Amino acid sequence: MKGIFCTGYGSPEVLQLAEIAKPNPKNQEVLIRIHATAVTASDVIIRDFKLPVWHPLGFLMGVVVGFSRPRNPILGLVLSGTVEAVGRDVTRFKPGEQVYAFTGTRFGCYAEYVCLPETDQGRSPAHIPSVIALKPSNMTDEETAALPYGGILALHCLERGQIQRGQHVLIYGASGAIGSSAVQIAKHRYGAHVTGVCSTANVELVRSLGADEVIDYTRQDSLSDELAYDFVLDAVGKKKTSNLKQACLRALTPNGKAISVDDGSPRPRVEYLVALREMAEAGQFKPVIDRCYPLEAMAEAHRYVDQGHKRGNVVIRVEHNNNI
Repeated sequence: MKGIFCTGYGSPEVLQLAEIAKPNPKNQEVLIRIHATAVTASDVIIRDFKLPVWHPLGFLMGVVVGFSRPRNPILGLVLSGTVEAVGRDVTRFKPGEQVYAFTGTRFGCYAEYVCLPETDQGRSPAHIPSVIALKPSNMTDEETAALPYGGILALHCLERGQIQRGQHVLIYGASGAIGSSAVQIAKHRYGAHVTGVCSTANVELVRSLGADEVIDYTRQDSLSDELAYDFVLDAVGKKKTSNLKQACLRALTPNGKAISVDDGSPRPRVEYLVALREMAEAGQFKPVIDRCYPLEAMAEAHRYVDQGHKRGNVVIRVEHNNNI
């Protein structure tokens, strides 16, 4: 089968197309024929791996994914595909079912096939489990592959906010994969009054996702003293900051909370994927797709994501040669 090997840490050129052996499912595993995946921010961080191993976070990352190169050289955290075969002990899935998944620290989605456990038990505290669920019936594979990364992270953060209906929520970075998901989930699942923060080019996009108000960070760097939010989500992470971002993080009600996507790793649950599917099928969630690339153009897709200005998701189509 075709797969993209990460030959070492560095620039997108370390991602090389290769022919590799097709995996066989073990007793408790599901073999999935992948139709689409996506280039997530986490994929880019792992591929680049700039932190030195003596740095505490660099050492932890090395332990989880590998020191000189990824322990699993096939990256990729999300997929949409079809169950091709199942192990003898699998009970939740059967061949022919259309599924989507978040693979956690197992990775493996930059390929034509992957095997995942039906139920992933934590191997260590640093292990992020994989989860699989039936895909939304009303979405293409490309749309479905764009659901789990931003959707799971957004659900995780919003759950921590304990948001109540009618509360005021601000999403800083509302046009990215996580932010665009958070706007829709906060609005439609939690019934919040949502304010999104983004650039001029993305104002109308964020409004179309359901934001009640949109702040253009290119046109203002402060907030009115009268504004206060019950929950503020920094959806871009702590590496990027600005005067406006700091003002947003301080603009809290007396019991308000501010959370960054960098505040700990989520523990994915199947319930997250089920909730995202239900929202998608109800017309309450539609992932934002910036660009689509074929699997063979993975390095080019990574170069685009490296620029740091993508809207929503960058999706990868995985074409299969049925003669092989």
